[in-house]
Amino acid sequence: MSGGNQQKIVIAKWLAGRPRVLIFDEPTKGIDIGAKVEVYRVINELAGAGVAIVLISSEMPEVLAMSDRIMVMRQGRIAGFVNAREATQERLFALAVGHGEADVA
Repeated sequence: MSGGNQQKIVIAKWLAGRPRVLIFDEPTKGIDIGAKVEVYRVINELAGAGVAIVLISSEMPEVLAMSDRIMVMRQGRIAGFVNAREATQERLFALAVGHGEADVA
């Protein structure tokens, strides 16, 4: 079974329990673009239905496209939060290396 289909099966199993919060850690790592689009569609539908989504990703375009609010961590600590509408790759990288400012509440 392809990586994308495996991801879809895992998500379907989670949904059977009707969760209020889901944590996705690198949900599209190693899957093809078609499967990524499907995973993004499912995540957006869940968020639209009121499920809280925590998305952990090392892919900057994914973080910028899928987030409402972004938390950046540096050395195991919160470096800051950025509203997705105000987020840029440069701002997030600056926080990640300790040269930026953002809300830390």
